[in-house]
This record gives sequence, structure tokens and C-alpha cells, in this order.
Amino acid sequence: MFWDRISGLYDLFENIYNGKNYKALGVKVAGYIDKTDLVLECACGTGAITRHLAPACKGLIATDFSVGMLRQTGKKCRDFSNVKLRRVDMTALKWKDESFDKVVAGNVIHLLDDPEAAVKELYRVCRKGGIVIIPTYINRSSKSAGLMAGIIGRLGADFKRQFDLESYKRFFAEAGYADTEFFVIEGRMPCAVAVITKPQ
Repeated sequence: MFWDRISGLYDLFENIYNGKNYKALGVKVAGYIDKTDLVLECACGTGAITRHLAPACKGLIATDFSVGMLRQTGKKCRDFSNVKLRRVDMTALKWKDESFDKVVAGNVIHLLDDPEAAVKELYRVCRKGGIVIIPTYINRSSKSAGLMAGIIGRLGADFKRQFDLESYKRFFAEAGYADTEFFVIEGRMPCAVAVITKPQ
């Protein structure tokens, strides 16, 4: 599996290419987390966001489909007793409706065959009044070549689509998530963060 093969080098690549953004993302996402929250993180990757979520919440289940990525997350979070790691397909979550206060899935939507199904699952397991946070790298415009996507794609990642900010907003609007706010973390490869509030 591609993500298993690159798991040991992924942080190095991100830090060299897009380090300021990569480090800021976890801090910004953790700002939405409360000490009493039970949090689900899907596509945790190497734990770049996870290590910021862990000290901010009561409990965290960090999941990924890649065993190699989970291994890297485990190394980053070994000092946190409130973190559990699970290998999970985020398009078919096993938890009951409204199981989590906050749900996070970073930089994965563009890789999925059916991203709408994944977002539907993330939303389903979030409690009423909770939030779903979905960061995704974007191109600066629809004309941008998406250098990082091109590099990783040539290495073997299967990118299903690329977004700019407007197409990312449109994706959520067309999927029916009206209560969605967005902000962008600037960097060599900017990251748009969608924050969906689930009505009470």
C-alpha cells in the first residue's frame, strides 16, 4: 500500500515543502476542541493533527486505513493515555449515530472514490450540536498545477480530484451542508478547513 510505504518519510516531505502550514493546521483544529470532548479523527496519517488534539480533549480515537501511518501516530502519541488507535474505513464507520462530540478528517477528501459518502459518515457519528472539521489542501486557483499533488501522484498516490477554495465550498453546498464555515491556512500549498456545525 502506497501510504504504508511512505509513512516513515511523509513528515519529512511535508516539513520541507509546506512546513509552516503543516505545523499550524493541528494547532488551529485543536482550537475547536474542548476538554470534555470525545473526538474521532479519521485519516490521522502520521499524527500531525492528532498530537494537538490529544492534550485538548477527554478522549480521542485516531483512525486510518494505513497500518504504517497508524504506527507513526502511535509514536507521536505514546505519552497520551487518552488516545486509542484503530484501523478503519472512514466510508463505513462502525460507531453508532451521534457517538462523538467532534469529528476530524484531515487531507483525505481528495483521495476518495466517494467523498460524499465519507462526509455523510463523519456527520452521522457526530452528536447534535457538535462539529465536523475537514481540512483539505487546495490549489490557489483552478488554474494552479497543484505541485504537491503532482509530486505525490507520481510517487503512487491516487488523487481523485483537486480543489480550489470555491470548488471546495461548492462541494459541501451541493452535498447539503448549509451550516459550514471555511477558513484557509496559507502556505506553499494552502489548506482550506471546512467546519460543519450539526444542528441541535
